[in-house]
Amino acid sequence: MPVYIWVGIDPSGQETKGELEAKDEQTARLLLSRKKIRIKKLKKKPKDLLENISFLQPKVKTKDIVIFTRQLSTMIDAGLPLVRGLDILANQQENPTFKKMLTQIKSDVESGSTFADALKRYPKHFDRLYRNMVAAGEIGGILDDVLRRLSDYMEKAQALKAKVKSAMTYPIIVLAIAAVVLSIILIFVIPTFAKMFAESGAELPLPTQLVIQLSNFLKSYFFILIGGLFLIFIAFKKYYSTEKGKYLIDKLLLKAPVFGPLIKKVAVAKFTRTLGTLINSGVPIIEALNVAAGTAGNKVVENTIRKVKASISEGRSIAQPLMESKVFPPMVVQMISVGETTGALDAMLNKIADFYDQEVDATVDALTSMIEPFMIVFLGGTIGSIIIAMYLPIFKMAGVVGGG
Repeated sequence: MPVYIWVGIDPSGQETKGELEAKDEQTARLLLSRKKIRIKKLKKKPKDLLENISFLQPKVKTKDIVIFTRQLSTMIDAGLPLVRGLDILANQQENPTFKKMLTQIKSDVESGSTFADALKRYPKHFDRLYRNMVAAGEIGGILDDVLRRLSDYMEKAQALKAKVKSAMTYPIIVLAIAAVVLSIILIFVIPTFAKMFAESGAELPLPTQLVIQLSNFLKSYFFILIGGLFLIFIAFKKYYSTEKGKYLIDKLLLKAPVFGPLIKKVAVAKFTRTLGTLINSGVPIIEALNVAAGTAGNKVVENTIRKVKASISEGRSIAQPLMESKVFPPMVVQMISVGETTGALDAMLNKIADFYDQEVDATVDALTSMIEPFMIVFLGGTIGSIIIAMYLPIFKMAGVVGGG
């Protein structure tokens, strides 16, 4: 449907403006008159030639969703109706993609849809957790409070993601630079030395021979190696997309010597924060566990949470299957057990999440301080060994000349 831009006077006498979808101008005028808006200007919005090319449109970032959620919470808390709040936020939105989304959501709510159902149009931006919490807030009449909790949750989840990303990014960048530098040395620099040594006819030391052979191999099979690595990556990605592959790889990751403990701490922090926020917002425990399982980020942890859900359906506690899984640390299981017993499970889960957020911080700092010297030694050792190997024949020749 076409979009119409309008300017008018609202019932309070204030000038206001906005956009609305309507099949024609007459319908647009009728919709505005129902809102008791006296129209000053109404025209069809000109079409953007690029609006149907999705990859050219600006992306809606998590930060945009967080700001929108917090602002809407404040507006509803101040007494503004939901539709009015959505209208204000849509009109002030600078991102055209997000503006279009909010305008559509507002239109759906105006048409009688619940806010949670209107969000279902955009599952990529408003996930199941978001929609479930909004639904619980609408039913309980505490939408402003739920939106505030949601924005807090999203901010903490984003901070946790950033910490993990920073821990992984540094070694990947250093290794990539090392691979490029070593490739340049072996493909372009070493052949010059090899040509010089061949002309001298001198017998080369074993380290020098090995480096020259490695250089020849890389020159001959460089593109085959790159293609092979690409195929391995595609095969790995395809295998990881299967249930069996994801479970096996996630299980191995949890047991990894350096990054395994970090992955486990992140999974525990995600699960406890998500479940605590959902329960605190009034989402039923079974549905909360279902949503929390999908946000854990690890298939082994996800399967454990699904067993917890089955356990509760059978009338058992949350703590028992967690203990049997041996995935969750004993301290976490004990704290959850205490939370169940005292009836303060949501508060206990949030305390666990706060503790593990701090643990992730400490682990990331420890990993960074440990990886940095390791990378320096690795780079220095590798490049230094190649240089020494190539200069060994020169030293040998110099010794022969000096002895002569």
